[in-house]
Amino acid sequence: MDVFGAIADPIRRELLRRLSGGPARVVDLAADQSISRPAISKHLRILSDAGLVRAEVSGRERHYAIDVEPLAVVSELMRALTVERAPITAHHLDALDTEVHRAARDRRRGASTSDSSHSEEDIA
Repeated sequence: MDVFGAIADPIRRELLRRLSGGPARVVDLAADQSISRPAISKHLRILSDAGLVRAEVSGRERHYAIDVEPLAVVSELMRALTVERAPITAHHLDALDTEVHRAARDRRRGASTSDSSHSEEDIA
């Protein structure tokens, strides 16, 4: 998985935030989340595959630490986006959310209208 896919999930972003404060064990990371330790381990495996975390074995424990170098591609993209136009703000994201919900509602209404019109045509 690439870096963008890895950080797309909010749980994985939260794990990265937590690891930015220093290395931690799975049990410590799971204590901060509402999901199980095995689920945290799966998220850490994805982050590891993307090169964003590394595990250091200490006895029977693994201590996970963040590796920020792969995040450079995200930083470069964000820099490119903000250079070309004004930075994306919470207002922009709220407006996008409104439009997505409006489009979904319109699509549902269109589907129910077209379904009923087909039924009438089939009857005639």
